[in-house]
Amino acid sequence: MEVENFTLVREALMLTLLISAPILGIGLLVGLVISLLQAVTQVQEQTLAFVPKIVAMILVAVVLMGWMGTQMSAFAERMFGG
Repeated sequence: MEVENFTLVREALMLTLLISAPILGIGLLVGLVISLLQAVTQVQEQTLAFVPKIVAMILVAVVLMGWMGTQMSAFAERMFGG
C-alpha cells in the first residue's frame, strides 16, 4: 500500500510539472525577450516586463486549458477509479 501511495505522489508531482511547464516556459521566454529589449533601448520600466509576461502566460493557459483538463481528468480517473 505504501508503494502505491509513493507512486501516486510521484505521478501527481510529474503531472504538476508537465502542466505548469508550458506556462512557465512562455513566461521565461517573454521575460528574456523584454529584458533584452530593455537592455538595448536602455528603458528600465518595471511594468514593461511584468504586463507582457502576465498576458502571454494567461493566453497560453487559455489555449492549453483543454489539454490541461484532459490530463487532470485522466489522472483523477486513475487515482479514484482504482
